[in-house]
Amino acid sequence: MDHSPTRLTLALLTRIQIENALRRLGELALDHGETIELLAVGGVVMVLAYDARLATHDVDVVLLRPELSRFVRDLVGQVADELEWPADWLNDGAKGFLTGLSDGGVIYAAPGIVVHRPAPEQMLAMKLSAWRDDVDIQDARRLLQELVGGSSKDQETLWTWVEPFLVPGQQLKARYAFLDLWESIYGND
Repeated sequence: MDHSPTRLTLALLTRIQIENALRRLGELALDHGETIELLAVGGVVMVLAYDARLATHDVDVVLLRPELSRFVRDLVGQVADELEWPADWLNDGAKGFLTGLSDGGVIYAAPGIVVHRPAPEQMLAMKLSAWRDDVDIQDARRLLQELVGGSSKDQETLWTWVEPFLVPGQQLKARYAFLDLWESIYGND
């Protein structure tokens, strides 16, 4: 891979750019008789599944078939070279915020690749556990509203859905973030 200083540094990846890169990744996998299965987390889910953002900095994933790790890493590098993107455009950097696996359905599929997402309550738990900046707060707001929907779900019921997915050691921070977020959207009731 070419890692020269002239290589393009991505600011943000749009839906179209992400889908084109994933499609190419799938094509390359299919050329080798494989199908890549990923669990997407973070900003890419907010872009592809919720239309909550126009773009994200990278594609955070967990490989659902870890035995293909080296193979997938090589293909990701090939896509990066073809698109003149950083080698880590697709990475597992957010896996530290993932506690367990939930199934929120498929958010992207093409020949050679299937991309799943966690359930909304797990995504919310990840955002509450991270709670780093305005982006996390806005994502958490969107996810909480998704979980509440048009129903009259109460605060404590929703918390019991989120709690099992919290990052160990981040429970108190996440609880305070959840309470603040709830109050900002629904008030104290």
